[in-house]
Amino acid sequence: MALTKYCLGNLLELTTETNANNEYGARDVRGMTITKEIIPTKADVSNTDLSKFLVVHPGEFVFNPRTHGKKIGFGYNDTDRSFLISWNNIAFRIKVTMRDKVLSEYLFFHFNRAEWDREACYRSWGSSTEVFTWEALCEMELDLPPLSVQQKYVDIYNSMLANQRCYERGLEDLKLTIDALLERFKKGTKRIPLGELIIESDERNKDDAIQSVNGVNKDKRFMPSVANGADLTKYKLVRKKQFSCNLMHVGRDVAVPVALNSNDEPIIVSPAYIVFSVKNDSIIPEFLLMWLSRTETDRYAWFMCDTNVRSGMEKKRFFEIDIPVPSIQEQRAIIEIYDALYIRREVNERLKSQIKDLCPILVKGAVEEGERE
Repeated sequence: MALTKYCLGNLLELTTETNANNEYGARDVRGMTITKEIIPTKADVSNTDLSKFLVVHPGEFVFNPRTHGKKIGFGYNDTDRSFLISWNNIAFRIKVTMRDKVLSEYLFFHFNRAEWDREACYRSWGSSTEVFTWEALCEMELDLPPLSVQQKYVDIYNSMLANQRCYERGLEDLKLTIDALLERFKKGTKRIPLGELIIESDERNKDDAIQSVNGVNKDKRFMPSVANGADLTKYKLVRKKQFSCNLMHVGRDVAVPVALNSNDEPIIVSPAYIVFSVKNDSIIPEFLLMWLSRTETDRYAWFMCDTNVRSGMEKKRFFEIDIPVPSIQEQRAIIEIYDALYIRREVNERLKSQIKDLCPILVKGAVEEGERE
């Protein structure tokens, strides 16, 4: 057998470098997800002392010791730039003396598996908050194949990842095209207040036929919502091609939580939401959603929340938002591009999911090949 068993504590070491000289700023702060991705932080760190934040260099790892159910928040810096992570997380790297034993990319495969999450959560401790400690990580074991076998499977992974990222960059180009086309309508196109383009609906779930409640998020999508003990006969129906909007959260989300029901089946939303549809065929529902989804529209709506003590947006002011109404032909043309973007985004998400699902397969293949050598 060419496999060698190691305790992770023999391979890894903590990194404790902090941003003491404030070399990095708020734009360099990152977070991590339970899907093992590094993402821009969602926290407002504009007034935060970043000098205590940890610096994570390329090839280094980070994890959140607080578990999330059956998952561990984890990330690997596979970029060529360093970033900051909150001091209450744990950062580590492969020891210099062990870099001829394990590749950082291959080690990430090991962490990016459901089997590892299960073992890590099993080794966690706590009552209200379970904690997965650095010591618990160091006690875990893995079987390593030779470095040449590791490199073979890393190359396979990197090839697929490069293809996915190339595809993703194409999505950004398509998004910029849509933004540029919408920008053209800001000038020279007749603008009409939203209230004159739509008709409000107040149809209720009177027969209690629909039991699953939906909410609307700031990404302009419907999402499942829990309405414990609520009288669902009072909830509003949203039929196909109708919109629903939660004006109460405009100030909180700095966005207009609005969504269009494109499905044949109706859904229900909170009675506090507004439901509406386009009044006539002068504007296509999908085009209206695109305009309400613009970052500029979100910022303007947020600015208009200043008269509400709860940071919600008054319906009257929402209906005053001016909407450019180009010709139907122009609306259809940009909708076709947007539909292509939507489909490609779904393909990209499937690609990312497939690459993640590949990690346990690659580890299994590498271990089996190592055993044969």
